[in-house]
Amino acid sequence: MFKRLRGILRKGNVKDGIDNSEDYLEKLDIARLPAHVAIIMDGNGRWAIKRGMPRSFGHRAGVKALRQIVEASVELKLKHLTVYAFSTENWKRPREEVNILMNLLVEYLHKEIESLCENNVKINPMGIISELPQHARDAVAMAIERSKNNTGLCFNIALNYGGRTELLMAVKEIGQKLLNGELEFAKIDEQAIANHLFTAGQPDPDLLIRPSGDYRVSNFLLWQLAYTEFWLTDTMWPDFNKTEFFKALLDYQRRERRYGGLLHK
Repeated sequence: MFKRLRGILRKGNVKDGIDNSEDYLEKLDIARLPAHVAIIMDGNGRWAIKRGMPRSFGHRAGVKALRQIVEASVELKLKHLTVYAFSTENWKRPREEVNILMNLLVEYLHKEIESLCENNVKINPMGIISELPQHARDAVAMAIERSKNNTGLCFNIALNYGGRTELLMAVKEIGQKLLNGELEFAKIDEQAIANHLFTAGQPDPDLLIRPSGDYRVSNFLLWQLAYTEFWLTDTMWPDFNKTEFFKALLDYQRRERRYGGLLHK
């Protein structure tokens, strides 16, 4: 089912005859897990339409998948998990669908915040939150406040997020600091740019997971993905579970990361 792509873009290719998440979990080297995993949660609508259901049915199923992956991330003691929940381009969708997505966000945060806090998860929204509907902003603010002192998994939720917008905002902030005399031109380097991104202070993703069979980054973490390993699968997001997640992590551990250089043996 899975085929390799050329270069860095590789689809799930773990073929161990393993059928359940526990078996994959046993094969993982806990000491070599990625510090930061990013996921483009894609395929909800197509998953639902294929079953003769409205797209909203797929979005709700996608929330269940997210719950599994957050639980797995906590179980593995991952440091950072970033999910692409709503892009700056998603406003182009029908108003009814946008409203459903916003309501699901609110519902998820209110239902899950207790469990997330019990598991020491810190909620970190990424994007232009001020443009979300009021009830969504309120839910995000609640989740931030409730989880602000947590020190476990940093759960980045990209909301009204776009990679180009993020870079544009960073450039403007740096430019303003230059005008104000707060930053010297000679000190503008890669770290200076990284410090003005939504992920400031966090490591770049080690692994990007993209379900649904598409081969693009969709304006997601354009700066941060420079040396990230990609894992692509035809599995739609609502069907993405712990087994799929552990497959991706196991495949990641089998790769050799060179960052443009050569391995020295």
